Amino acid sequence: MSTTQTTRTYQVTGMTCGHCVNAVQQEVGAIDCVTDVTVDLTTGAVTVTSTQPIADDQMTAAIDEAGYQLAS
Repeated sequence: MSTTQTTRTYQVTGMTCGHCVNAVQQEVGAIDCVTDVTVDLTTGAVTVTSTQPIADDQMTAAIDEAGYQLAS
């Protein structure tokens, strides 16, 4: 059985340190279909690989729970 991976990059504002990166990775990584989360602190880019597309409201909720915001 073949699994298709989906990768999408989001812009997150408010991250300033390694703790911020870890918080975002933990919350986004907790979404059921997520297989990988990479955070670039310098640019605010959060690249998410998942087994299916993630609903925008689900991603917004995870980033919010981590204490940050998706850029508009």
